[in-house]
Amino acid sequence: MITVKTEEEIEIMREGGKKLAKVMKALTKMVKPGITTQELNRAAEALVSLSSEALAKEDKIVCSFLGYDGYPACLCTSVNEEIVHAVPSARVLEEGDVLSLDLGIFYKGYHTDMAVTVPVGKVSPEVKKLVQVTKKALEIGIKSVKPGNTFNDISWAIQQYIEEQGFNAVRDLCGHGIGKKLHEDPEILNYIDKRAENAVIQEGMAFCLEPMVAVGSGEIKKSKDGHAYETADSSLSAHFEHTMAVTKNGAKILTVI
Repeated sequence: MITVKTEEEIEIMREGGKKLAKVMKALTKMVKPGITTQELNRAAEALVSLSSEALAKEDKIVCSFLGYDGYPACLCTSVNEEIVHAVPSARVLEEGDVLSLDLGIFYKGYHTDMAVTVPVGKVSPEVKKLVQVTKKALEIGIKSVKPGNTFNDISWAIQQYIEEQGFNAVRDLCGHGIGKKLHEDPEILNYIDKRAENAVIQEGMAFCLEPMVAVGSGEIKKSKDGHAYETADSSLSAHFEHTMAVTKNGAKILTVI
């Protein structure tokens, strides 16, 4: 069932989303050749902890992903062909890599979630275009968020733009509702599928749009550690995500400063 949030609930999520966006902004500035993904994870943990220092005990911020389905870290750090959920490690980022940072926090009983893709140092024109197209696909999806539209309207807008640019939407991974649970109904695909949720968008709904784009086919496989998803053909991928709430005038992005 798709839940509708009250104004008070959305305001709490906005507060949490603002704190999340500040952490993510700091993390993106740290991305450079020579840093390890585990160093970025430790920084994420420290920044989340710092954001909690002045808060009452019951309002402390925690990382949403840590322990979720056995995930062992605060931050997801997906490099090149890794799409989402890659576990931070001793892997050293190299010039030309493309890195997706995905982070969620739990604040005052509600989750918010966001992702950005960051080029590492100087990258190829293909990587630049991939990142730009994925970010633009999210913006286009957000513009389709209006009361009375359907979730398939969002999926079609995202898919059409991605394919016009010569890339493919990643299949079998999707956006999602969010609130008291990290993943709520509905599932929001980045392409049209007759089996998809096609409910009418209503004011007060809160969800995450997250285009995931591949240079190759868009088909996926699980990583050897069982956590990450990778492109089946080892092609490069990118990922952007925002948490948003639906207002009478469209989407209100919650994960911004």
